[in-house]
Amino acid sequence: MTLQVERSRTASPPEGFHFFLAMGKTTMPFSNPDESKRRFFTVEEANKSLPYITRVVSDIVRQNELVNELRMRMNAVMSGRRKPIGDVYTEELAQSQSQLEAEEFKLGEFINELTRAGVELKGPDGLCDFPSLRDGRVVYLCWRLGEPSVAHWHELDAGFSGRQAIEELAIDGNRYR
Repeated sequence: MTLQVERSRTASPPEGFHFFLAMGKTTMPFSNPDESKRRFFTVEEANKSLPYITRVVSDIVRQNELVNELRMRMNAVMSGRRKPIGDVYTEELAQSQSQLEAEEFKLGEFINELTRAGVELKGPDGLCDFPSLRDGRVVYLCWRLGEPSVAHWHELDAGFSGRQAIEELAIDGNRYR
């Protein structure tokens, strides 16, 4: 099965994204697709989708860095500001806030794009999980931006530290979907 997802930039941010922003976090929210719509990948499908997924995840990582930089600059200016509302910097601050919100929204669109492709974002460094089935149970095929292929897997609750090489599974005779 070939991954055919249009690269749209018009979607709304993921659920919970604005709450995340309101909390003043300096890292991105991670995607968490609706369980009823979850797509399951074979290792081959995950690897075939990597050129597209790499572009989307690269956009996410780059946009996250921009948003964090803008947010830190805004926080520094606001924390050091002692002048009353209505001073000469008020309009400039309002424009900066508007730019920050636009960039945050764009980040949310990129995350939504990845989620629509069926891939779950797990870390600000481009760590991603591809849901898969192994012996009838759900597991994650694990990939990080910069890796040449999807070559690891882990149980749902194991996380990155529980990653195992996919090659080791073939020796055991276990197979993915």
